[in-house]
Amino acid sequence: MAGILAWFWNERFWLPHNVTWADLKNTEEATFPQAEDLYLAFPLAFCMLMVRLIFERFVAKPCAIALNIQANGPQIAQPNAILEKVFTAITKHPDEKRLEGLSKQLDWDVRSIQRWFRQRRNQEKPSTLKRFCESMWKFSFGLYIFTYGVRFLKKTPWLWNTRHCWYNYPYQPLTPDLHYYYILELSFYWSLMFSQFTDIKRKDFGVMFLHHLVSIFLITFSYVNNMARVGTLVLCLHDSADALLEAAKMANYAKFQKICDLLFVMFAMVFITTRLGIFPLWVLNTTLFESWEIVGPYPSWWVFNLLLLVIQGLNCFWSYLIVKIACKAISKGKVSKDDRSDIESSSDEEDSEPPGNNPHAATTTNGTSGTNGYLLTGPCSMDD
Repeated sequence: MAGILAWFWNERFWLPHNVTWADLKNTEEATFPQAEDLYLAFPLAFCMLMVRLIFERFVAKPCAIALNIQANGPQIAQPNAILEKVFTAITKHPDEKRLEGLSKQLDWDVRSIQRWFRQRRNQEKPSTLKRFCESMWKFSFGLYIFTYGVRFLKKTPWLWNTRHCWYNYPYQPLTPDLHYYYILELSFYWSLMFSQFTDIKRKDFGVMFLHHLVSIFLITFSYVNNMARVGTLVLCLHDSADALLEAAKMANYAKFQKICDLLFVMFAMVFITTRLGIFPLWVLNTTLFESWEIVGPYPSWWVFNLLLLVIQGLNCFWSYLIVKIACKAISKGKVSKDDRSDIESSSDEEDSEPPGNNPHAATTTNGTSGTNGYLLTGPCSMDD
């Protein structure tokens, strides 16, 4: 184990030439980031999950009820042991051959069996109330952490001149504000990692899981090798659009259509500007070129920049989805079920009956115009 640890913490990988871990030990004159500081993120992530449960129950839920958002779910499928067994053990989307076999076995017509499977799939979808509470929690935290980041960074020299991220690197002292900012962000991402398996399941679950994983690794990595200054720029920049997205979702769930449309447009503008414009031209410029000039490359420098490029790749993916959604909304003037599932879906599809055949259709669809229904999983910043 000692040999493994010595290999993992190899100074030639983590630190610039002629710098050792002993040089970055805390002294009475200065405090530097220490790897063991990051253990604090785990109990804080657990506390954050507890705070979230309390917030959703005693703050978000009363707000949702005040906005007439009901917890009523879709129509419940009538109990049927044979169909339930097929649904849970074989398939949730039976093909034509299986439908015909079930029709003969149960003496039901195919249409009724299709309706049963549709209702049964919809039973597993969360209510609008649950969606609202989840979005309100993410909105509240996103607004707080972005506000804190802006207030912190406006007092720092590296916000106004990114070359200060590298002057005297890695001998840059760790301030209490910077430490708090980093640990709180890391704790939030760990809480998202834990809660992602119980939160509303969306189509981009795999992409979001990768995003959270890369974000946690990037925050941890930049803290350990004291690239925290530029890390704060990445965090604040990626937090800028998150609150707008969650606010647009809440407006969507509350059926405030005009507010939803406005917030979505604001979100799209901020997201694309910050992640496709400012991030590569400002942050990647300093991590790739200014740091090369001032500090020079070394192994962990390459890994750090590779992680930032992965984040940028995810930014491009989400920007493509946002532009695609905006184009559909403009061209169609309304949202179809296929459009809606592009941006927010807790399962594989949104099913609907032909007009007049399903009296519960209003409980399984959201909206008919504008951007209503488009507000999916938002790209989380370093997402999240």
